[in-house]
Amino acid sequence: MHNDQEHGGVDTVHLPSPTVWPVVLAFGIALLCTGFVTNIFIGLLGLLLAVCSSVGWFLQIFPVEHHVDVPVEFKEVQIVSSRTLIERLPVSPMHRKMLPIETFRITTGIKGGIAGGIAMIVPATLYSLIRYHSVWYAANLLAAGGFVSWVGASDAFLSQFHWQGLLAAAGIHGLTSLLVGLLYGAMLPMFPRYPIVTSGLVVPLLFTGIIYSSLSVVSPILNHRIDWPWFVVSQIFYGLVCGFVVNLHAKIRTPQFQALPFAVRAGIHADFNQNPDESQDKKDLPE
Repeated sequence: MHNDQEHGGVDTVHLPSPTVWPVVLAFGIALLCTGFVTNIFIGLLGLLLAVCSSVGWFLQIFPVEHHVDVPVEFKEVQIVSSRTLIERLPVSPMHRKMLPIETFRITTGIKGGIAGGIAMIVPATLYSLIRYHSVWYAANLLAAGGFVSWVGASDAFLSQFHWQGLLAAAGIHGLTSLLVGLLYGAMLPMFPRYPIVTSGLVVPLLFTGIIYSSLSVVSPILNHRIDWPWFVVSQIFYGLVCGFVVNLHAKIRTPQFQALPFAVRAGIHADFNQNPDESQDKKDLPE
């Protein structure tokens, strides 16, 4: 291994010498591939460039590696930021809140998902009756997303009763309702205020936006025939009922609760979100 003196001193960096052969090789391979679909002479030119660049690149390494000594320039760089500094609270054991302290059971989310799924059927069936005079259109339309043979089905076909459509729609709707119900059970304790309103309005609108942006790829037949205003109404029905049912159940304490001070867990101190420094300042104020 060579020392720094052999490489030109401590103020230089010993690097492989620059070469253009990799770029020429890439260009030659591109011309070679282009020659397969255009003209044989373009392919021969690409082959010639690829061979020449391979030999030239090989000679850069064998029998002796080509290196150069690049001088190093030392500059003092001052890091300046134009961002406005934010005044922060003093760091204390209670500075970071550990949430959620309480959450719902898994079975609570399942119950909410079942209730929301049943409630979602009401506006979907009402839409089918008003628009197509059939209670089966919405179910068959949902099932059509999983049947390739139903892609070009007519409205008359989707308005009829089909056992396979009913079973497929029940499976898709039931599984989706359960998964979203579990998600609601995990999210509701994190909403600071009015969790039912948030889960019934904000979350359905977010889900609708996600489904709207991806449905053209997942299921083109649903994207073409779905009525989005009615879809949003169905989502809101689901969110309100699911959030209401989930919020009726009692919460259980999470492991984060054990990390709280004993006075808080014992119920002696209820205001555990208050900064200890602020509490000390209040004690020092004259009465």
